Amino acid sequence: MSTPTFEATIGLEVHAQLLTRTKLFCGCEATFGAPPNTHVCPVCLGLPGALPVLNREAVRMGVRAARALGLTILPRSIFARKNYFYPDLPKGYQITQYDRPFSEDGALEIAVPGAGPKIARIQRIHLEEDAGKSLHEPGRARVDLNRAGVPLIEIVGHPDLSSGEEAAIYLRALRDVLVCVGVNDGNLEEGSFRCDANVSIRPVGRADLGARVELKNLNSFRFVERAIGSEIARQRAVLETGGTIAQETRGWDEATGTTFAMRSKEEAHDSRYFPDPDLPPLDIDLALVREIDRALPELPAAKRARYMDSLGLPRQAAEVLTSHPRLSAFYEDALAAGADPVKAANFVGSEVLREARAHGLAMDLPVRARHVARLLTLVEEGTISGKQAKAVFARMCGTGKTPDDVVAELGLSQILDPDEIRRLCVAVVAANEKSAIAWRAGKKALLGFFVGQVMKASSGRANPALVNEILVQVLSTVAEEP
Repeated sequence: MSTPTFEATIGLEVHAQLLTRTKLFCGCEATFGAPPNTHVCPVCLGLPGALPVLNREAVRMGVRAARALGLTILPRSIFARKNYFYPDLPKGYQITQYDRPFSEDGALEIAVPGAGPKIARIQRIHLEEDAGKSLHEPGRARVDLNRAGVPLIEIVGHPDLSSGEEAAIYLRALRDVLVCVGVNDGNLEEGSFRCDANVSIRPVGRADLGARVELKNLNSFRFVERAIGSEIARQRAVLETGGTIAQETRGWDEATGTTFAMRSKEEAHDSRYFPDPDLPPLDIDLALVREIDRALPELPAAKRARYMDSLGLPRQAAEVLTSHPRLSAFYEDALAAGADPVKAANFVGSEVLREARAHGLAMDLPVRARHVARLLTLVEEGTISGKQAKAVFARMCGTGKTPDDVVAELGLSQILDPDEIRRLCVAVVAANEKSAIAWRAGKKALLGFFVGQVMKASSGRANPALVNEILVQVLSTVAEEP
């Protein structure tokens, strides 16, 4: 009997923190990094008599994210209580949305290397509050409730992905959209963008899904790809040896490169969902949805397509430039200042990006876009070489100086006077008579040697094209002399 061939089905649940100033149901700050338990109030702490009040801006941001991903906004949704008991959940329940979310039925197109575009469907996006954070130390555990009540959207994907690589690609594309529309900072390290993965495998050709294993709290793209790959291999090994897959929650151990069992997977009825009696239904007006639709920016996928189709950029350059909204804005400002699209893309995607520092939606850029455009013009005009442009850029960074200022300061302007270059060429040829004779005898590769000597004599300032042209003239003229 032949061994069945298995295929993986993967669905991701992504929790993205909304960039509101305050929490979802109270006025406490939602900022990261404050001393423990300093951004809390009776609502956060679940004290008797404290009542939640919905954050209007969180709703707007949630709708903005949903529309950017093509979801339909439902006119009425319900907040529910998800009941479970853990130290970081002081109320004993989490306020979320269950059977009536505010949006449903969207999709995200991803580009899979070697396989072309793929559509990953999104089942729903709903609003919910975050829990606190447990801090485990030797012999004790502490709880920081600053994060309790921070507004999240949960983006629930259909099981349309088939590998860890696809999952990581999907997550990057999703983060790019959320950052582009200004609702999330995409910071995996601080936990504002995190992912749970539901992984199952089944024999190829079978319609029903296998037993589902949930991988919790994967906080980097690399971990997502590796953890899912490891879990697929584990499940395949179990089934191939006649075992069965337990429906459970597992964690990821980066040190061993394996997943480990945490607890049996609970079902929805275990959480005893019921409508929150303290919150009325959420009614979203169609006028608000239309207003948000009109204000949506050009999304990363459309911008990449425009860069490739209209500006002639290769895919990799287009992907780099659309990885952060500030970087693409900088690039387009350079184009508006007259820069060549391809040359500007190469320079911005390498030199500028190397010195840039991103902080969520903000990005510190070392120079002004119009100065990059002028720097590239100086190269195009032959005033400086491409190599010199990098030195000029390095001196410009953080100073506010223009390229012309730095070129003058460093004395880097190219020598373009043919007579001056001819004098240099004549002197170099005269000083290397044996090599000149060899060149005349047919060893034309020696021209590179002469070019290098002239460039050295000019401290790198002689225009290389003119040097090549005039050197050939000087060497040939000497050869024809009686």
